[in-house]
Amino acid sequence: MNKPCVYIVGAGPGDPSLISVRGRRLLERADVVVYDHRVSQGLLRFARADAERIDVGPAAPRALDQEAISILLAEKVLDGKTVVRLKWGDPFVFDSGGKEALLLHEQGIPFEIVPGIPAAIGGAAYAGIPVT
Repeated sequence: MNKPCVYIVGAGPGDPSLISVRGRRLLERADVVVYDHRVSQGLLRFARADAERIDVGPAAPRALDQEAISILLAEKVLDGKTVVRLKWGDPFVFDSGGKEALLLHEQGIPFEIVPGIPAAIGGAAYAGIPVT
């Protein structure tokens, strides 16, 4: 994490211990964490104490649409910040992760995708139900 960048990180299905090792390490070093309301609050404890935390989910005081979220991410990177965009499950299972990545790409903002365990897969595994 040398240069400012947006890391679009999958938070996994809810249990904070199920985030990837890479996702946790990025959270521990991020200047800013932008997260959805469905993300487990327990994951935020991995972030630095001085990291800015921004809830952008629909129930948040600062609820933003997809384009506004991408603009916020870009602004933080242009301010020299390293940003973790923490998304519930896997960021690409639903289209919003792809939309954010596309908007960042169009703005020339560096980003990286860090997959997470999709909630549907994790839930099925916890219930002992094979998905294939």
